[in-house]
Amino acid sequence: MRILLINPNTSRAMTAKIADAARGVAGPDVLIEAVCPANGAAAIESHTDEIAAAAAVIEAITADLASADPADAYVIACFGDPGLDAAREVAEVPVVGIAEAAMHLAAVSGRHFGVVTTLSRTLGRAHDLVARYGMERSCVSLAATGIPVLDLEDTGSEAVSLIERHGAEAAADGADVIVLGCAGMADLCTELTARIGVPVVDGVAAAVGMASGMVRMGLGTSKRDEYAKPPRAFVAGLGAPAVSGAGAPVAPGVAGVAGVPGAAGAAVAAGVPVASTEGLGAGSAIRGGKFPPQGADVAPNPHDTVVGSAASTPPPQTVDAAVFA
Repeated sequence: MRILLINPNTSRAMTAKIADAARGVAGPDVLIEAVCPANGAAAIESHTDEIAAAAAVIEAITADLASADPADAYVIACFGDPGLDAAREVAEVPVVGIAEAAMHLAAVSGRHFGVVTTLSRTLGRAHDLVARYGMERSCVSLAATGIPVLDLEDTGSEAVSLIERHGAEAAADGADVIVLGCAGMADLCTELTARIGVPVVDGVAAAVGMASGMVRMGLGTSKRDEYAKPPRAFVAGLGAPAVSGAGAPVAPGVAGVAGVPGAAGAAVAAGVPVASTEGLGAGSAIRGGKFPPQGADVAPNPHDTVVGSAASTPPPQTVDAAVFA
């Protein structure tokens, strides 16, 4: 099973972090591939950023669908769930947003939950999502820490203490479970659970668990009415060719995911090991590096594909970070 994890901001460090969190809960037969856009919003902290994020999500999915081996499911790794409805129009396989998954699992884990997020300006969107997902009775608090998204990349910052304080306050006010309101908090889940004393849900892990479960159940996205295929093909970028299905041309400027054909001649950043030069489009640099296998108990695969060699199926948990334009 292959799950494409889409971080719609441009931070490669955050993409690596959320990929690690995803692999921490993925089964041994699940390949997690993580991508982020080369251009767009550095962090999703406004409605304007959300527009760019939604476009990045759809571009990544449509390009992947046009590849020889599309993913079995897609996860949108941003707590605003940008582009979720459009993504479900485009894809027939499961598409899961991390806010949606986290809230649903939190409501199963306890009777009430509280959300701890980043900037106060994002609380309106969080409130909207609580209503959208029918969680008004379950969600008892929404709290903003004031931490900018990109500050979560600094492991030496005060982020953990601030999130802990707001989470503890939510628990004191009746929250049985705490939901982390940003994909960049994914690596803090275990530590915060121990500190606060109630279950803490990371949306990335929740979404991967939900998406993989749906794949195993054979449960995809309904194509009836609202989520039917859109009447017009998505155009990836100004002047780029449309991507509308298998065999369609892939938008230029989209760089590669290991094992996904279509980027002949893509430039590879110097000194960056990659599993394949083939990717989601042509003419772009493949940036980022290999994400290591998840956990010490997962042995590295001795048969990694070498650049320029014949294509081979990447083993679970050994894959490149891709950056798409």
